[in-house]
Amino acid sequence: MPDTPTPGRRERKKAATRQAIADAALELFLEQGFDRVSVRDVAERADVSTTTLFAHFPCKESLVFDREEDVDRALTAAVRERPEGLGVVEALREHALRSWVPIATDPRRDRFTALVNGTPALREYGERMWMRHAATLSAAIAAELGRPADDPACAALARFTLEVPALTTGRSDPRAAVEAAFDLLLHGWRS
Repeated sequence: MPDTPTPGRRERKKAATRQAIADAALELFLEQGFDRVSVRDVAERADVSTTTLFAHFPCKESLVFDREEDVDRALTAAVRERPEGLGVVEALREHALRSWVPIATDPRRDRFTALVNGTPALREYGERMWMRHAATLSAAIAAELGRPADDPACAALARFTLEVPALTTGRSDPRAAVEAAFDLLLHGWRS
């Protein structure tokens, strides 16, 4: 993996402000509901101006999905920066185990999921975000494997990979669910 430089003071302050805004937003949305909270309410709770809030988040819905860009980068990195000799599917499995299993076991997940599922604007935003992630991951897989950008197998692998978090929901052992899903990809269906 390439060495990443330590972020400077300015970048750390920007990241801290962004996180404070996202945390304040989620706290308010979980307490009062998405539609009952204004952007101004979030800015006040985070102790920033609405201008600062919009400098970090383009819309109210993006406050809930504050890790969207990080997820895209991590998916792409899982494919492009995988160790020599590790296949794409194996790299995606490692990414899922490292990134998504902890989310599946987070005690706040049920409340977050209820918030999103109970709010039409968040559901729609989440679906569009999912499609953007699928396109990003599909393109990274295709580029890495030297296939055409519109390769249906790459698109299918990307979509399957992005469904894995949903497959862990409600499972007593999310890790085993991830393993089973990727075993199916690697070894096929065994009756």
